Amino acid sequence: MSGVFRIGVRLVKGTPGVGSPATPLFIAARNISGKTLRGSKLSKPKPFPYLEKQYTAWNACMDVLRKNTTSRFDENTKVVVVDGPIAAGKSAFAKELAAELEMKYFPEVTMDNYYINPYGYDMRQLDAKLPATMQSFDVTKFHQNPTHRNAASFQVRMLVERFSQYADALAHLFSTGEGVVLDRSVYSDFVFLEAMFRNGYVSKGARSVYYDLVKNTFCDLMKPHLVIYLDVPVDVVKQRIKKRANPAEVSSKALTDQYLKDIETIYKQQYLKDISTHAELLIYDWSDYGETEVVVEDIERIDFDRFDKDDPKMRDWVMENEEDWTEARCRYMNKPDLMNSLNVPRFDVPELTVSPDDFKAWYDVWYSAPGMQFRKGYNEECGDTGILTKMKADFRNTL
Repeated sequence: MSGVFRIGVRLVKGTPGVGSPATPLFIAARNISGKTLRGSKLSKPKPFPYLEKQYTAWNACMDVLRKNTTSRFDENTKVVVVDGPIAAGKSAFAKELAAELEMKYFPEVTMDNYYINPYGYDMRQLDAKLPATMQSFDVTKFHQNPTHRNAASFQVRMLVERFSQYADALAHLFSTGEGVVLDRSVYSDFVFLEAMFRNGYVSKGARSVYYDLVKNTFCDLMKPHLVIYLDVPVDVVKQRIKKRANPAEVSSKALTDQYLKDIETIYKQQYLKDISTHAELLIYDWSDYGETEVVVEDIERIDFDRFDKDDPKMRDWVMENEEDWTEARCRYMNKPDLMNSLNVPRFDVPELTVSPDDFKAWYDVWYSAPGMQFRKGYNEECGDTGILTKMKADFRNTL
């Protein structure tokens, strides 16, 4: 295990202060535990089918009376984020960690989340019919041309998609009681925006719009309980990029030494410093990878219940009563309203604005594509049947 070390033991094994602060009605159980320590599972209310059923005011009232939200919670009802530089090995580790902690794994967001519609149709096929300003721009195109006009809208879209996924993760946690493990999250997205700005890939104006979106939306989210950072130096990152032989990465004009160094610097000097004031933080040297079991042992030592409501750490996860928990849950169950907070009116940045004619051309083509005319489940051309009698719909779909 020479490839793994632990930083910030005080974060892992904190000592409660003298005296006992007033205890709220409910806080999540203190320690996360792996399969070995968990033993048999306690009886809980069945999960709420949040993907198929709308969460109404009546549901919320009943949940308050029956304490259905908090009664689903156990010691592993937590949000865990795995972060690190490009090619750190986050995905493989996060999957293993989620399996060991019996949590739901959320893979890293890509532009596929946006461009591949619910029927599997890749909207990038429409580029030939679209104006240049409205054509697709994903990470492959970013690698080819990082100074392209659409690079700014690409990073803004990544922020939107990560925000959407994080809202889904919170909805899952509140509806099922099952903890979640995310491969990166919306909170570290700014690392890439800042690296792009420092290297001249996006303008000062685009950066300003990005932070307007952050300011308008992050207040609606609940920060993670735990962030695990896999530390890999730039020279090792470059070796791994070369080894995994992704053509777009190997020939990338974006992944310069300076860009990769800036990502590392921003992660360590800004992101980790800020997130550690809100969440528990574990940092590992992942240059030679490591063992998930060792990380689980460290996680099991963390007492998440040693903070009171006046401490910035875990403040989002300390509630006074069942009504507060249900109110928080309602926020993430109504995803369309939550996503509306991303509509920030800024028209002063040329690369983030399009002409009415270009937008009309995009709209006509985009919503004529297979599966885009109606909500998922209601498109006969895609094989949907029983439309007139259909009772279920995808209430998380914001297309």
